[in-house]
Amino acid sequence: MPVALQTVALLVASNVFMTFAWYGHLKSMNNKAWYVAAIVSWGVALFEYLFQVPANRIGHTTMSVGQLKILQEVITLSVFVPFALFYMKEPIKLDYAWAGLCLCGAVYFVFRS
Repeated sequence: MPVALQTVALLVASNVFMTFAWYGHLKSMNNKAWYVAAIVSWGVALFEYLFQVPANRIGHTTMSVGQLKILQEVITLSVFVPFALFYMKEPIKLDYAWAGLCLCGAVYFVFRS
């Protein structure tokens, strides 16, 4: 499997866990004390790191740190928007499209050379 595909797949998995660790407790644990939510989130975040660390190590064999970071941000938005819409039931916002457009520009500038 190509390095870029391995990196993207691992970063997608990492970002799914990251999104639930950071925001999932707002829906599923909103009646629990903040420290209970924090402990559960830390447990979920462990899985984020189990995917993120190998993704960055694999990706860094062919990409710069800047390229890895921008790639991660694009994947974060790609995971976050469906999460916000479908899991958190938040309304769709045009701002998501503008943010995506800005990230497309960032991808262009980081990967153009």
